[in-house]
Amino acid sequence: MIAVEDVAFLRSRHGAKALENAAALELTPSTLIADLAELRSRYGSRAPALVETVRCRRRAVGRLRDPEHWLLTDVALQQATAGVVAARRAAEIAARFSGAVVHDVTCSIGAELVELADNGGIGAIIGSDLDPVRLAMAAHNVTGATLLRADALTPTSTADVLIADPARRSSSGTRSFRPDDFSPPLLDVLTTYAGRPLAVKTAPGIDYGTLRARYGFDGQVQITSLDGGVREACLWTELDDGVRQRATVLRVVEGALRVEEVTDLESDDVGVGPAGTWIVDPDGAIVRAGLVRHWAHRHGLWQLDPKIAYLTGDAVPPGERGFAVLEQLPLKEKMLRKALASRDCGSLEILVRGVDVDPDELRKRLRLKGSTPLAMVVTRIGTRAVAFLCEPGWRRPA
Repeated sequence: MIAVEDVAFLRSRHGAKALENAAALELTPSTLIADLAELRSRYGSRAPALVETVRCRRRAVGRLRDPEHWLLTDVALQQATAGVVAARRAAEIAARFSGAVVHDVTCSIGAELVELADNGGIGAIIGSDLDPVRLAMAAHNVTGATLLRADALTPTSTADVLIADPARRSSSGTRSFRPDDFSPPLLDVLTTYAGRPLAVKTAPGIDYGTLRARYGFDGQVQITSLDGGVREACLWTELDDGVRQRATVLRVVEGALRVEEVTDLESDDVGVGPAGTWIVDPDGAIVRAGLVRHWAHRHGLWQLDPKIAYLTGDAVPPGERGFAVLEQLPLKEKMLRKALASRDCGSLEILVRGVDVDPDELRKRLRLKGSTPLAMVVTRIGTRAVAFLCEPGWRRPA
């Protein structure tokens, strides 16, 4: 475990050189014992901190900006907001609260602070945390922020906007979606900063319906995805735009960020009908935000079944992935094997919604022997389980 003294060493000129030397080693499972022994012979008790820092930096590639300069721990990296997501939030805060003072009350190693500091539309930045090691790391990682050690449940500033990211682990150490298990508890955070603009990051799997019904949360729930993976739910308070549910879909395409947002203020008037030319599986942020019908209306799609998230239409929305329909069949393995064999199918991507089917087990039972790649969308229409044989997934350029 990295201590404050280790951080002081890593921040020194000698520590910077030691990190360079550690980065030159493989530090893989097969070399770790020998590499650690070499580092111990040169840097003594600082060797474990060097190993953890270098290995974390390598894992942070694509997640944090310029990760080779960061000081961080394994747990802190797991909890850190992806740079693209944090930068998007900073831009949103700057647009809504131009010139605001922003205080991250659980700043950890500074993943949010870095992006806030890089946004010229934000006035000043404060970061606080109870963990002295993470604060020392944040002091290295972030420039232009005021840092202090403080409990998130003890207001220590009059900042215009607050950000919080409670740890989502139960007392046993396992990941939890129960707001009472968060540290600090979610309700305590919301209560402490009631009446002030607050953004609370939490797990995308949180039951926001219960959050509203049981805890009385009446703010906005924003679900964000990045490059197809759902990253977080963010609970916003004191916004006056009337939106209660929002999906933010972020994709980095050829180095440029593409953003699509859907809200519950848009129409959800869509029909239900037979499959069109394409089947489209909406981004996970749209599904978890409960905005499938709103997104379908925007793009002229319709539903195969009113309770299933698969959509269909005659065109694939820009930047999205669609499956060109070849044939619809009952979900009967004998019929599927025959149809796949007739199309010389050798590899098969299987997507499933609304039916209790294990894609890997089904693929094995279908005994594919051909050479043509295909896709199969398994779902339920009414009470019938059906399978759509499709061409391989195709992503329309944005």
